Amino acid sequence: MSPLTRRILLINLAAPFLLAIAFLYLDQFRLGLIDTRLNALQFEGNLIAGALGESAISPYELAPSLDPDMARQLLRRLSAQSSARARLFDGEGELIADSRLLLAAGRGVVTRQLPPPNIEPPWDQALFKLYDKVNAVFMTTLDLPRYTELPFAHANDYSEVGLALDGENANGLRDIGDGRMMLSVAVPVQGLRKVVGALMLTIDSTEIDTRVREERLTVMKLFALVLGFTVAASLYLAAAIVRPIHRLAEAADRIRAAKGRIAHLHIPDFSARHDEIGDLSVVLGAMTQALSQRLDAIEHFAADVAHEVKNPLTSLRSAMETFARIDKPEPRARLLAVMQDDVRRMDRLISDISEASRLDAELGRAEAAPVDLDALLRSVVAQYQDQAKPEGPKLDYRRDGSGPLLVPGFDSRLGQVVRNLIDNAVSFSPADGVIEVVLRRDGAWAVFTVSDDGPGIPPENLESIFERFYSERPSGEAFGLHSGLGLSISRQIVQSLGGDIRAENRRDKPSGARFIVRLPL
Repeated sequence: MSPLTRRILLINLAAPFLLAIAFLYLDQFRLGLIDTRLNALQFEGNLIAGALGESAISPYELAPSLDPDMARQLLRRLSAQSSARARLFDGEGELIADSRLLLAAGRGVVTRQLPPPNIEPPWDQALFKLYDKVNAVFMTTLDLPRYTELPFAHANDYSEVGLALDGENANGLRDIGDGRMMLSVAVPVQGLRKVVGALMLTIDSTEIDTRVREERLTVMKLFALVLGFTVAASLYLAAAIVRPIHRLAEAADRIRAAKGRIAHLHIPDFSARHDEIGDLSVVLGAMTQALSQRLDAIEHFAADVAHEVKNPLTSLRSAMETFARIDKPEPRARLLAVMQDDVRRMDRLISDISEASRLDAELGRAEAAPVDLDALLRSVVAQYQDQAKPEGPKLDYRRDGSGPLLVPGFDSRLGQVVRNLIDNAVSFSPADGVIEVVLRRDGAWAVFTVSDDGPGIPPENLESIFERFYSERPSGEAFGLHSGLGLSISRQIVQSLGGDIRAENRRDKPSGARFIVRLPL
């Protein structure tokens, strides 16, 4: 069982176990019933003692005393409808009447109701056994004297009777075994304001214990029902939460431990749940896909780097081997120029590859800040205008609309994007051409374009020009000046800022290309 499942079970089981504490309340309920029954016996005893004091006093003696015969007859009639056993003691403490014997003498036969045979079904029998064990734990244990049935009882055998002979009402509790108690009350019998005897009423706690047992069995059944429902609900909740999380964790661990490609490893899809776990599976799936794409890009980048570096190295090695075998000055000069071009190309490649490698880490660590795009474009264009050659193309900047256009980004990296696009436009534009940089607002986006008057871009290459190491240079350009990473780096920067960059051919002029950059305001 997982730790999360255990926590769910423990938290949900708190409620039914609080219900089990109701046993403590029922124990107090039992004690309350005992007090109530004692009070009822006290009231009943006062009524019988009052009747005895009025009607069972011997009229032939100087001092008032109980007439045994009259007392027995009256006690038999008064106790006939009572479930309690009544015993009457005279002023000397001698037992003169016992309702159990009196009633037996009136009927001739003593009858006692036996308990019903044990015909409960196995389920109830198991429940009763469980009840006895639980009851032994929760029931308040009273330190009671043992009740003993004496053949010749005397007032001295019962402390409460002694108190009643002294004129006080008293009660007592005694243990009769099997968890039952004997409840007793003793009241004085008075005649002519003198205590002439004591009446003792006793009854066992069977009725009280039966009632408490019924209540406790009801609580136990309810507890079992609530406990079963709680466990089932907890297991369902654990299955609905823990199992999907466990599957997601296993999938993530498989991806972590994967030695090769991870594209074939899938995160379980729980999006149909429409809850937080579904959202988590979607996010983990997207993260895995992005990680797979990043690893594929790194793999392709490494292969492209090896290929691009290998070409100038091969050319350089071939030129050096040939240079060593040739003695004529002119071929040696041409070979030396080739070697210089290869070195320049390698230098350019290594610089751009280093720049591309640092770019990911830098964009991931740095915090974007608001950048005034209008001020940035004006500054970059002004630098190019100051350094422009008379025989080169002209550079023009125009802002459509007014108001600040602030975008989240980095001055240096956005400036690098603008310079890459302008350098690309300069390399393709004719000497009398014009490079236009235009900034405008489009809803919640800032859009700037860089347009040239060059030959344009083949339609099939409008997307591939942004691939790494793609290079299609104008004729006559010196070899090795471009690595084919400029536009790829530009797209990487723009997309990391939540924007987009694309290329198209101009339609307002016979030829030329336009690069469009969109950045969120």
